[in-house]
Amino acid sequence: MSGTWELIDVSGELIDAAAGSNNPPVCEARLFTHASSYSKRRFASLVPLCQSLPPMNRHETFEGNTFAGGELDRAGHLRRDDKWYEAQITHADARFLPLWHLKALVNGSGLADLVWLDYTEIATEREQDACLLLLGLDDKRIPHFAIDVSAHAAAAGDAPFADKGEYFDLRPLAPRIRRPDAALLAQARSMIDWHARHGFCSVCGKATLPDDGGYVRRCTDDACKAQHFPRTDPVVIMLVTNGDRALMGRQNRFPSKMFSALAGFVEPGETVEEAVRREVMEEAGIEVGTVRYHSSQPWPYPSSLMIGCLAEAISEKITVDPLELESAYWFSRKDLTEAMEESLKGGLDPFNREMKSVGEHDLLVPHPMAIAHQLIRAWIELD
Repeated sequence: MSGTWELIDVSGELIDAAAGSNNPPVCEARLFTHASSYSKRRFASLVPLCQSLPPMNRHETFEGNTFAGGELDRAGHLRRDDKWYEAQITHADARFLPLWHLKALVNGSGLADLVWLDYTEIATEREQDACLLLLGLDDKRIPHFAIDVSAHAAAAGDAPFADKGEYFDLRPLAPRIRRPDAALLAQARSMIDWHARHGFCSVCGKATLPDDGGYVRRCTDDACKAQHFPRTDPVVIMLVTNGDRALMGRQNRFPSKMFSALAGFVEPGETVEEAVRREVMEEAGIEVGTVRYHSSQPWPYPSSLMIGCLAEAISEKITVDPLELESAYWFSRKDLTEAMEESLKGGLDPFNREMKSVGEHDLLVPHPMAIAHQLIRAWIELD
């Protein structure tokens, strides 16, 4: 079986992922390793993690991750039809989500609701060829769009539609809105930002125009005709553990006393597992063995996909790369449990970089909206 991907279900049985099954194991989306790299003993060691994490099947998204869990049908098979797409724009019930310099319009001082506009309210933007893209169809088949209204005014100017609410950046807004709305805003923000950066063809330099509901930009030069697609940058983020300790690092841009899981971009020609091992070795000098997938999280800054993993260290001595990290330490499960409790208190502002300490603890961990928080929680709850 060397060289094939394999899975283990909660019973401990080895399952060939390529074989297919009408009754897939409950953890089929969770555990990945390579048969040629590990012994059966290492396979067996994965089972407790699988049993401890919430079940996930092919139709579920891990409930803990902000920006995941979108509810709209993106209609990728339909939006390529120009007539169908134009009909959706003029649909009597079509809804349009305005983004102004990548900020979202919401109302409500506590829990907030997204502000949607109708077709008549965006007439000026349509005349100005404002960037428009289909977010998807709801369960009643009502089309939802995002539209860039930045041309109305500079970022320091008077915001359009200000009588309907207030504009906020997505990062501080996300904890205040419904999880599906946060996922929708992540989609809208990433896509509008991509359009703003790709007005010209990277092959020939001529102008590009959007197509396929906003999910393609095509070169206008007939001799080129290059197609450009939205990019998503894969990033591995991993909590590395060694017995009852977890490796955490910090960068100098973090709030004071905050540590997080290590992370880095996946490079071309590299698997997720290889990226985890390389990044941990480069940043902290720690050798990693088993790598286990936990969940993923869209991160719209501007358009990354955070691939969350738990990894087992097979060395202990930390050697920090000062270009990557300010410091890194092994933290006990007890220390992290206490820090997690502090992170859930209402007074913690995860975006205040001047924050010196919270409560009586000297260690801060990321806010629950970050996948790093969910990795720490998953590891703590293995007990």
